[in-house]
Amino acid sequence: MYSSTLGRIFLWLIRPFSFVLAMKFMLPKIDRNRIKRIFPSQNPILWLVVLISLLLSGCVKYDVGLNFNNSNSGQLVQHIKLGEQLTSFSGDYVYEWLNSIERRANKLEGKAQRISPEEIIVTIPFSSGVELQEKFNQFFNSRANQPSEPVQNGSDSELPKIESNVILEQNNFLLVVKNRLIYDLDLRSLSLISNKGNVLANAGSILDLEFTLNTPWGAKNLPQTETAIEPEKNGNQLLWKLKTGELNHIEAVFWLPSPLGIGAFLIILFVWGGFYLRYNFMPDPRIQFSAKAPATQQQ
Repeated sequence: MYSSTLGRIFLWLIRPFSFVLAMKFMLPKIDRNRIKRIFPSQNPILWLVVLISLLLSGCVKYDVGLNFNNSNSGQLVQHIKLGEQLTSFSGDYVYEWLNSIERRANKLEGKAQRISPEEIIVTIPFSSGVELQEKFNQFFNSRANQPSEPVQNGSDSELPKIESNVILEQNNFLLVVKNRLIYDLDLRSLSLISNKGNVLANAGSILDLEFTLNTPWGAKNLPQTETAIEPEKNGNQLLWKLKTGELNHIEAVFWLPSPLGIGAFLIILFVWGGFYLRYNFMPDPRIQFSAKAPATQQQ
């Protein structure tokens, strides 16, 4: 099998337009023998994907963001916008995909705002690092992302298997919490390969994928692996442009205020302030009560 599952998806999408296979006969000025060495005639999916890559350039914009307010409050936000080219090929299919995203968001106590039939913004709240990991990994589970009806094409009916996993390590220092975010996204299944196993193209021209991290005090990127991506910094936001056909690794450290720690500190400060004022700026109650006792006895 020489094509990626992304090619299978688009093959299904444009199956009614089988005339695109005649593309080989639309290039008379190119050496056909050379073409056959790159794109074997028995593998038409590669032809289809290359053509679609030209027609559907930038047809899917998928932004994923983590917004932290403090250590106990944040939102997972997704902004998905589909191009007119993609919806014109198979509108029912992609609309059902957006509907499935809405349903999964509702199951995770989130909400979906439909900007237009082709654009949606999903917001899923979380109150701790553990809850973020559970909701994030559950939402982006590869099985959950598959459409309700599989593509009927024998062994080619499976959709791309994309592994997505996020880990958030937290260390509490009473007033602040140190956070270490590790995100691994395997998009190698979106590569298109040739007969010899060499990468021929990827879905970068079709998919525009971004991951953002928004924190109150900013974050520091940790490029500790070869697959780490260098982010763009805009104020307190870090933005990573994900690479299709590759293993993406993101690692960052940031600090967040701890509402519980700050609340406990304020309570302790308030109690201590009360004692301090009572015994330093007001008469000692023991002296006051002892002075009143003799006066009462004399009467």
